Amino acid sequence: MPEAGWRRDAVDACGSLARRHGWKLVLLFIGVLLPMWAFMELADEVHEAEAIPFDEPILLFARAMAGEGFDRVFLFFSQIGYARGVVPVDVGLVLVALALRRWREGLFAAVATGGSGLLNIATKQLFARERPGLWESIAPETSYSFPSGHAMGSMTLALVLVLLAWPTRARGWVVAAMTVFVPMVGLSRVYLGVHYPSDILAGWAAASIWTVGAWLLVMRDGARPAG
Repeated sequence: MPEAGWRRDAVDACGSLARRHGWKLVLLFIGVLLPMWAFMELADEVHEAEAIPFDEPILLFARAMAGEGFDRVFLFFSQIGYARGVVPVDVGLVLVALALRRWREGLFAAVATGGSGLLNIATKQLFARERPGLWESIAPETSYSFPSGHAMGSMTLALVLVLLAWPTRARGWVVAAMTVFVPMVGLSRVYLGVHYPSDILAGWAAASIWTVGAWLLVMRDGARPAG
């Protein structure tokens, strides 16, 4: 029957697409579509100036666990989570890729990290969310809060490193290191009282959308990263 034949052709076409581009489709779904949904949900609440239920309880819990030892740990991760760690590594990564003549990988790293920073600045100005004021922070900030630049920058760097290292033997070490680094940077910002937890989640989501999108765009021809 013509209809049955059309259905078989459609199934075959879908199967062929999945076989050839399955990993890209999974990456698109996990790295772009799900984070986009999460970011839009959080952004809508912030735009409407509505309190997000989990924000204040988590901040108060972080405040209750404050102590000198935790101060040192979280100040360290906060410091390396952006200007003193992430940004220099971003620049160094691009320069190393270019020095090794890995042009496409260098372009991907530059677009992902540089674009992420610019996107964060623009988004903060767009939403203009004030920072938490539940207590006086030991590391106060004056810029807007949503989304967190530290969370966005650290997640962007982590995803860039993981994607570049994935075809290599180093991927296990990179994934393990980033699995510790990214959450600790995010937690540090909540612990210091300079970000709502929703700022952190939004930063992670925005970073994932931008970085995976850049990967799929720059590496769209099937080129593989440095190995």
